[in-house]
Amino acid sequence: MSSPLARLRVRVALALGAAEVHLRLRLPRLMWALTRRPATPAAPFAELVRIESDPAYRALFCAELDAALHDRLATHTAVVEEIEATAERLNALIRHGDHGRAA
Repeated sequence: MSSPLARLRVRVALALGAAEVHLRLRLPRLMWALTRRPATPAAPFAELVRIESDPAYRALFCAELDAALHDRLATHTAVVEEIEATAERLNALIRHGDHGRAA
């Protein structure tokens, strides 16, 4: 058996749903104005305009960009060094003729 509170919740939900349908049919413009819509996306060049017009934001943006470039360069350098070390190990294995094992 359901409790009186649960039945009341169901009745209120049904009444609110019916009221919404009625309002949408009778007052479509009002309901359109009250309905949530997704936020409008920022203009494509809004951040570029902010970078050019706000010196503090430009300094922050340039600092973050420099840090990202340094991280990318460090990662690239580490990968290149690892590839070169692996190539040297492979060349050493080939030169010494250790055909039985490769580890």
